[in-house]
Formats: sequence, C-alpha cells, structure tokens
Amino acid sequence: MKFHETKIAVRFNEIDAYRVAWHGHYVAWMEIGRNALAGEFDLDAFQLATVGYLGPVVALELKFLRPARFNEELTIRTTLRRTETATLEFITTIVGSDGKKYATGSTTHALTDLDGVLQFQLPPLIAERVNRLLAALELP
Repeated sequence: MKFHETKIAVRFNEIDAYRVAWHGHYVAWMEIGRNALAGEFDLDAFQLATVGYLGPVVALELKFLRPARFNEELTIRTTLRRTETATLEFITTIVGSDGKKYATGSTTHALTDLDGVLQFQLPPLIAERVNRLLAALELP
C-alpha cells in the first residue's frame, strides 16, 4: 500500500509536563497529513464545500506506540481506504527518522450536503476525485 508523506518536527509548544508530545497533537498531525493528501485531489474540507459537500469526522482511532520528543523529525504517512459507502477513510502512520512507528490511526469522514443530509453514494464528481487519489497511490 502506498501513501503520501508529510514531514514535521515536534515543536517545543507541543511538549507536555512529561517532556513528550502531548497526545492531542497526534490528532492534529494526522490532520496535517490528511489535508496535504486530500488537497492534492480537491478533497480537502474547503474544496468539498466549494462543490456542495462536507466531510465531518464520524470516527477517530489512534494507537500510541512510542513517545515523540522535542525537535524529533516525524513523517506522517497517509493513505485512503476504499469504502462501499459515501465515506472517506484515511489511514495514518506516524514514523520517526529511524523508520520506527510512533502512532497509527484512522479517521472516517461521512459525506453530507451543506445542510448536513447524509449521502448514501459518492456523487460522481467526488467519486472521480477519490478514484484519482486511489490510482495515484496505486490502490485497488
């Protein structure tokens, strides 16, 4: 499975009293990776809204494997899982410069119209964008 990579460095303001990155920042890092990937295929939040849709998060999973520390360089690896419903499921792995995993997780986004009405199928325009993204990642 291929993925998109976004590099970050753990900033001082992301460290907690235990001198490791506060757990909530991992969710923000997942969002950085997700938006970088989605934006390349006109699927980020603003791009969806421009064509009449929203993609609110309806599920979030995150597993912490090792602590990140100040100034460590991390790579956010993001991919998309094909679903049978009108959802976008982004899979994230955060790794250190040594290739070791720091965290794994996913977010699921339900597609709605601008009034919040749940879509049961991906509209053709969105489906085309999702298919371009999956093809670029060489995913079935």
